[in-house]
Amino acid sequence: MAGIVVVFDFDKTIIDVDSDNWVVDELGATDLFNQLLPTMPWNSLMDRMMKELHSLGNTIDDIAEVLKRVPIHPRAVPAIKSAHALGCDLKIVSDANLFFIETILKHLGIMECFSEINTNPSLVDEEGRLRIFPHHDFTTSSHGCSLCPPNMCKSMVIKRIQASISTEKLIYLGDGSGDFCPSLKLGNGDYVMPRKNFPLWELICRNPGVIKAEIHEWSDGEELEDVLLYLIKKISEENNNSAAAAAMLIPVDCKFETITAQALPQALPVPH
Repeated sequence: MAGIVVVFDFDKTIIDVDSDNWVVDELGATDLFNQLLPTMPWNSLMDRMMKELHSLGNTIDDIAEVLKRVPIHPRAVPAIKSAHALGCDLKIVSDANLFFIETILKHLGIMECFSEINTNPSLVDEEGRLRIFPHHDFTTSSHGCSLCPPNMCKSMVIKRIQASISTEKLIYLGDGSGDFCPSLKLGNGDYVMPRKNFPLWELICRNPGVIKAEIHEWSDGEELEDVLLYLIKKISEENNNSAAAAAMLIPVDCKFETITAQALPQALPVPH
């Protein structure tokens, strides 16, 4: 089932919590986090919190163990596996960080389902401390978007994905205010799946006229699975109908008359 790109947010979309808050809370650093929050951007704060946790004796393995018990709806993983098995190209666009996301995806057994993870880079330094860096280095230049946090404008990623595909349809799933900007970049024939009663859903409800994509809300992992697989089936049927109609238009004396619609070359996968 080629021709469908599914883009997931991560926090409160694939998993049921914010991974940053989850790690900070589970390792007992909530008070310090709240104290520092007004003083610096969130992305910079998370790098600082990793320093503080390291100084308190928390290792990278301690952080990984916390991430492995993150809450997730039991239908979220089957939904992702089903979409991947149906041939969709799955990608993540998240304001979390690479270590958190990869640790959780590997633990859940769905790392290989995704062709791209677009997020804030991270690494473990020589002291064993996790470092977290901005996806967009706002210390040297601004990405110019007033809707998004300084370290990441998700619509920049969406525009790159759109430039790399031809006739594929996009399905975008998200929950937060940072998912509103990329939703604005979706076109007619695309789909946006906002999580009901979360900031993205509220922003869309207040500004429905600015969204060109078809809107399909969801509340939990079960609805995510139902709606996502329904849209994949819908798009696939539309693509098959279009291919069949195009095949009927090929003249009898066309030199390609022996080529069936199914044998036409498929879109090349995005390299990763």
